[in-house]
Formats: sequence, structure tokens, C-alpha cells
Amino acid sequence: MNEICEISGGSSSDRTIDVVHASLVKRRQAERRFRLYGLLSIVAGLCFLVLLFGSIIAKGYTAFQQTSIGLDVYFDPQLIDPDGRRDPSALMEADYDRLLKNALSSMFPDVKERQAKRALYSLLSAGASYDLRDLVLANPELIGKTQKVWISADDDTDMLVKGQLGRGGAEGERRIKDNQIAWIDKLEAEGRIKKSFNTAFFTSGDSREPELAGIWGAVMGSLFTLLVTLSLSLPIGMAAAIYLEEFAPRNRWTDLIEVNINNLAAVPSIVFGLLGLAVFINFFGLPRSSPLVGGLVLTLMTLPVIIIAGRSALKAVPPSVREAALGVGASPMQMVFHHVLPLAVPGMMTGAIIGMARALGESAPLLMIGMVAFIVDVPQSIMEPSTVLPVQIYLWADSPERAFVERTSAAIMVLLVFLIFMNGLAVYIRKRFERRW
Repeated sequence: MNEICEISGGSSSDRTIDVVHASLVKRRQAERRFRLYGLLSIVAGLCFLVLLFGSIIAKGYTAFQQTSIGLDVYFDPQLIDPDGRRDPSALMEADYDRLLKNALSSMFPDVKERQAKRALYSLLSAGASYDLRDLVLANPELIGKTQKVWISADDDTDMLVKGQLGRGGAEGERRIKDNQIAWIDKLEAEGRIKKSFNTAFFTSGDSREPELAGIWGAVMGSLFTLLVTLSLSLPIGMAAAIYLEEFAPRNRWTDLIEVNINNLAAVPSIVFGLLGLAVFINFFGLPRSSPLVGGLVLTLMTLPVIIIAGRSALKAVPPSVREAALGVGASPMQMVFHHVLPLAVPGMMTGAIIGMARALGESAPLLMIGMVAFIVDVPQSIMEPSTVLPVQIYLWADSPERAFVERTSAAIMVLLVFLIFMNGLAVYIRKRFERRW
């Protein structure tokens, strides 16, 4: 009987071990599948990210170049300065458009019909005459001379030279006609067409003409808006975080404030735009479309993020630091500002920079306060009408011209560079100054 029991017990133990081994195999297989799924998810995400960035770069990198046409311009004194006094006001009012037309007509003397001449003159940018005026104002000695001048091309000419507009298909279905293509080919054969770095894209404001449109006005508007946001949200957010974490009594009122702060961090940004429209513009009468109002709205939006990040940084400081400071006779105020706050500042600054990066990329709340307006002039103060870079991208994306598609992608690239820089700065500050306990 004992032998039978031993045999029976041994077989039961073997069966249990076999079951355990089988379950272990299944668990390991499940873990391997889970790791594989995670790896595939990461690879898929990276592929989509590369596809997105690749599409943006492929559409936008050509915007950093601008096509120019070289013309032999005769600066006719009779058209520019018939009195010969070199008066700047007279030079400002001269007919520079006629000078450009004369230069083109001399290069293509066989173009006689009015419609053909209009097509020929349209090869040049609408702002070409202003470039010529600035050249004469800077160098009045050019009057009476003939000089080769590089003039910005029209957006259709620019797109054709860059290969963004097709030459095939029916002429009526193309933005650029056969005779214009022939003239452009002739200019290229004579070395009168070149592509150079598009400085106007970084130094000009918005324009209805794609070749004249730039991001400088939007960049300045974003800068003024972020300055207002930073000057208000950083001190208020840090002060609120310090008070709530270190000095506020624990009762239902502070619990209610904490809950509301956490809820405000999840409120859609357009709600803050509606609040700014109702309070800052309609009630207080602040100027519409100004960086001041935009900064106030973004301050309300970023304050919860900064407060939450600040409190997290303060919580990360070990209690032993507080106890040691109080143990050697420091007051609660001295303990916070002399010992706890210096250790928490890197984390608080990281949260502030991330909040500013979020504010830089926002457009919905600014649309509600009128910063979607078409602004040509570059703003010089926080009270002047302006727009910001995300809204400028929104405006250009709504334009049908192919050249604006190019500039939309280029502006997205510039915005991404700013966002990557700000997030990289936050990571650097955290790694450089953060202490691990």
C-alpha cells in the first residue's frame, strides 16, 4: 500500500510540475507577444512621424529659395527725377513700374499685343517696383545709368522654375501659358534666372502675393504674446504653487481650489478664448487682435500647467530638507525660500517652459479674440494689431495658390524648430540642475 501511495503521489507531483511548466511557457509566450506588440507600435509611430515630417519638408523646403530675374534696367532720369534735384519725395513717387516694363520690352521686342505684354509683365513680382524704388533711394547715383538688377519673380514663375508647376496638359488648365513658358526658357538659357536664399520669407510681413509673404510679422506677434504670457504666468503660477504646497491650510476650500486647478488644466483651449473675448475685450475694452489680449488669454490657459508642475517640483524635495532647516532654527518662510525653493526651481522652470511651448503652438483661443486678421505691418508693441505663427499657418493653409502651400509647410517647419528648441531647453534644465535623492 505504501508503495502504491508513493507511486500515486509521485505521479500527481509530476502532473503538477507539468502544469506549472506549461503555464510558464504560455506566460513567456504572452510576454514575448506583448513586447513584440509594443515594439511594433513604436515602429509604426516612428514611421508615421517620419512620413508626416517628410511630407512637410518635401512641400516646404523650396520656400527657402526665391527665383529672381536679371534685367538690364535703364534708370531713365525723365521717369525718375525729371527736375534733377534728387529729392527723396520725388524719387519715392517715380514710375518704377515703367522702368521694368521698358527693360522687358527691350529684351522681347517681338511682343506687341497688349494681352501678350500683360502676360510678359506678369513674370515679375507685384512688389518688383518697390524693390527698384528702394534700390534708387539707397543709390541715387544709378539715375541715368543702365545696370543689371535681379528682380523677384511672380509666384507662378517661381513655382515653374522650381518644378512645382507642370508644363504638360491643356494650356487653359494651367496657371502659366505657353508663351510665358517660352519666355522663361529663354531667360534661363541666357543666365537671367537664378534661385537664391529667400530672405523676404524671414524679414517680411504677410501679403496677398505669395512671393512677398513672410513670417516676420507673425514671429514678432508670437514674441510679444509670449512675453506678456511669461511675465504674468510665471510669477503668479510659482507663487500659487508655493502657497498651496507649503503654506495653505488643509481644508475643504484648498481642496476645492486644487480640484478646480486640475480641472482647468483639462479645459479645451477655445473656452479660454471665449473667456478672453467676453472679459478682456467686451468688458474691459482692450484692443482687439493685440498681443496684450492674446498674452492674457494664454496666461489663463498656462497657469494651471505651471501651478501643477510647480507643486510637483516642491513635492519632490525630501521632507528631511524641511525638517533640517526648521531644526536649526529657520522660520517657515526661510525654510521655503532658502532651502526648498532653490532645489525645486529646475522642475518649476521645466514646467514653465513646457507651458510656454504649449502657448506658442496654440491658435484656437487666439482666433476668438481676432488675431486671425490679415496683418501686413510688423507689430512694434503689445498694443498693435498682430497675429501669431500658428494663426499665420492657418491663414496660408486656406489659400488656394500653390506657392502658399509651400510657405505653409515652411512656416510649420519654423514653428516645429521653435517647439523642439523649447522642449530641448526644458530637458536640458531638468538634466543639468535636477538633483536625484
